Amino acid sequence: MTNGRVNPAHRLEDQGIGGLGNVYYNLMEPALIEAALKRKEGTLGNGGAFLVETGVHTGRSPKDKFVVRTPTVEDSIWWENNKPMDPEAFDRLQADMIAHLEGRDVFVSDLYGGADPEHRLDVRVVTEMAWHALFSRHLLRRPAREELDSFLPEFTIINCPSFKADPERHGCRTKTVVALNFDKKLILIADTEYAGEIKKSVFTLLNYILPGKGVMPMHCSANHANDDPNDAAVFFGLSGTGKTTLSADPSRTLIGDDEHGWSDKGIFNFEGGCYAKTINLNPEHEPEIYATTEKFGTVVENMVFDPQTKELDFEDDSLTANMRCAYPLHYISNASETGLAGHPKNIIMLTCDAFGVLPPIARLTPAQAMYHFLSGFTAKVAGTEKGVTEPEPTFSTCFGAPFMPRRPEVYGKLLQEKIAEHGASCWLVNTGWTGGAYGVGSRMPIRATRALLTAALDGSLNEAEFRKDPNFGFEVPVAAPGVADVLLDPRRTWDDHAAYDRQAAKLVKMFADNFAQYVPHIDDDVKAAAIG
Repeated sequence: MTNGRVNPAHRLEDQGIGGLGNVYYNLMEPALIEAALKRKEGTLGNGGAFLVETGVHTGRSPKDKFVVRTPTVEDSIWWENNKPMDPEAFDRLQADMIAHLEGRDVFVSDLYGGADPEHRLDVRVVTEMAWHALFSRHLLRRPAREELDSFLPEFTIINCPSFKADPERHGCRTKTVVALNFDKKLILIADTEYAGEIKKSVFTLLNYILPGKGVMPMHCSANHANDDPNDAAVFFGLSGTGKTTLSADPSRTLIGDDEHGWSDKGIFNFEGGCYAKTINLNPEHEPEIYATTEKFGTVVENMVFDPQTKELDFEDDSLTANMRCAYPLHYISNASETGLAGHPKNIIMLTCDAFGVLPPIARLTPAQAMYHFLSGFTAKVAGTEKGVTEPEPTFSTCFGAPFMPRRPEVYGKLLQEKIAEHGASCWLVNTGWTGGAYGVGSRMPIRATRALLTAALDGSLNEAEFRKDPNFGFEVPVAAPGVADVLLDPRRTWDDHAAYDRQAAKLVKMFADNFAQYVPHIDDDVKAAAIG
């Protein structure tokens, strides 16, 4: 039985997917919540939010992600970073998964990635769970209802949590698998209820397709001045560095919180919503994001709540520290209606330095910006993973290695060209620790970070006096309004200056050791900017 609005010439049976139970096409939010409640997929929370748990998978499974190795993509995929799958194994996985779905109900969402019509990617998401369809409607962009009558997806994602892969038969690692086939324009996701796999699969597709069109795909948030979309800024950063929090600035218009493209016309959001971490979410510092957790249709993932009052516990990480909420972009009052802006005037690279070495902000030359972009540094802290007893560096190239199908130098070169052409100012911002490493020092005050970002974005920080950092070579302001001078010199924040020097030398070596892999592929100016 078919329900909902769909292109009558492009139903699932037209894609070779038949024998299903009820097929629900493009249901809107109220209907999806009704279906999810009826199917006991989760709980209705305060304000109409939908509260779910994702079982054993509370985050992505990067070790179970594969790209099908075909002659078409053989020479363009970064195979050291992307596990290959044989086409024959993928065919078996596809056939077995479709057979598994026979007689089962599915929810189909026709959506797209990319606010710029010239570069958008039309995607069909087929899910077993109604709340996954709700999540997809939030995180991808929604066509006008009349567009659905002629919608033709370029790629299809089939997300089947109840299917368990067979490593021997399907050429994968475990029962969980995320497999991308660029030739078949098909993505298969099995044995995981974590919804983030859907959005990051689309991001991976765009990361492969757009560079061929001269468009720079970016794992970043973005905003622009309220009265000027040409005064834009992008915020690169790995999870937990502050992309969502710092871009949701009430004095600026939010373009998006995670994924964007930079074309010859400017920047554009890939998504239609936000997927914010909620652990320790603070109503004072992040009032708008906090408010979304009690708005109709917001998906709240893996948060502990009171079974009677449905009050959420923002500090209890017993399910996972990766608790999140997914909501449409218009739930943020100052969000852009178009998802478009001009070329960025400022590029911010966010890092959470748990070593307590980096200053709260530093100005980068274009060559230094490419160096830090390729490095993609942040740090894990003690207690976040089993066996982590002291800060550990994480270098994720381009601030998003798991989603990069091409070699990092492809993205680095694109960024370098865009910066050169449009003259953006580049900044490295540390949202991590000061006064000592994690466990000794304290977290960088968010008020200081916001004050420094405000000064960087309005141009006033460029007029400040700067000093050259002796360890990393970038420029650090000596003073800034609203920020204690001592905070701008991390060595002075440590009680033991010799201990700071040893920690800084240790981190410099980590940077140098990691960057050695890129040296054969980069220009001389970037080599000259290398640390260590």
